[in-house]
Amino acid sequence: MASSKKKTKTQTPAHVLAAFRRIGPRIETKGRVKLKDKDALGLYYTPGVGVASLHLAKHPEDTRKLSVKKNSVAVISDGSAVLGLGNIGPYGALPVMEGKALIFKELANVDAWPIVLDTQDPDEIVRTIIAIAPGFGGINLEDIKAPECFDIEKRLIEALDIPVMHDDQHGTAIVVLAGLMNAATVVGKSFKKLRVVISGAGAAGSAVAKLLCAAGITDIVVLDRAGAIYNGRPGLSPSKQELASITNPHKVSGDLASVLEGSDVFVGVSGPNLLTRSDVQTMAKDAIVFALSNPVPEIMPEEAKKGGARVIATGRSDFPNQVNNALVFPGIFRGALDRGVTEITQAMKLKAAKALAQLVVKPTAEKIIPDVFDKRVVPAIAKTIR
Repeated sequence: MASSKKKTKTQTPAHVLAAFRRIGPRIETKGRVKLKDKDALGLYYTPGVGVASLHLAKHPEDTRKLSVKKNSVAVISDGSAVLGLGNIGPYGALPVMEGKALIFKELANVDAWPIVLDTQDPDEIVRTIIAIAPGFGGINLEDIKAPECFDIEKRLIEALDIPVMHDDQHGTAIVVLAGLMNAATVVGKSFKKLRVVISGAGAAGSAVAKLLCAAGITDIVVLDRAGAIYNGRPGLSPSKQELASITNPHKVSGDLASVLEGSDVFVGVSGPNLLTRSDVQTMAKDAIVFALSNPVPEIMPEEAKKGGARVIATGRSDFPNQVNNALVFPGIFRGALDRGVTEITQAMKLKAAKALAQLVVKPTAEKIIPDVFDKRVVPAIAKTIR
């Protein structure tokens, strides 16, 4: 039961900064062999290392077998869309990338390296990542703003023979899909017949919409700041035009309050306090509300519940049903590294979501998603990446 869990401590800014100053770096490199004598030094460094170097110069396809590439992922950001903090640049992004690297190691034993780029030019970002890719077995893009993130990821996938994934897009989408599968079970509704409204057409919102479409939901309406996105709406960017072509089959227009009426599901990946109790009351009976804006959600859970929502999820750890990307990216890259996967496909994402959902054997309104520290999560997701 949720009430028996240990409560998360409230961390004040002063407490957090004091802890970071005390600890300093949260990750470190560590040798897997010991330099105990000159023989070891001669084997693992010069002159022995020259043998490996000459071999890989002629046979680069063996790099995974003979180097750190076998178990390494680069966690890369330009700092243009950091958490809920916005465009705060590479120095602001560094603590987040370091935290992601820590999660990779602790949850999946993947050696991840935080890399922040002092440029927000897509061409330069792509060139830089391609240039450093030989030393890595995978690329985890993070906190890069839309629409640039779509083009950057696409170009890297085409250029590289290692898996590339923008976690803000696909990690979020996979957890949302898993949670929604179980939420539909809790409220007794057909998953594919759900009417879904998504507030936010950026990285996360676009990926969620596409994955829900791929999973079989046909009635999805995505909104940006100008309202519902539909085929024929003037001034749509290429990425939003793509969304319009696969969503909103009835060409619904209007603002969030009007579009939400009668819907089964609200997914918020936009901004704080955009939804009211009155808005939730206009939704269908036993509504599902995923208010994922962080740190302040689109609507607080208690307000959503008073409005009639039966299943509520947020992006926060202090409420039930946290939609947390850390449930996904460690297992996806663990599986990709172990099996030499070169691309994370939509089919893999669908299987990963299903595997994640199935870990909750008897879903309830308070439990539709596994806990991030559930030791079954990484192996279950890793098995789907093949």
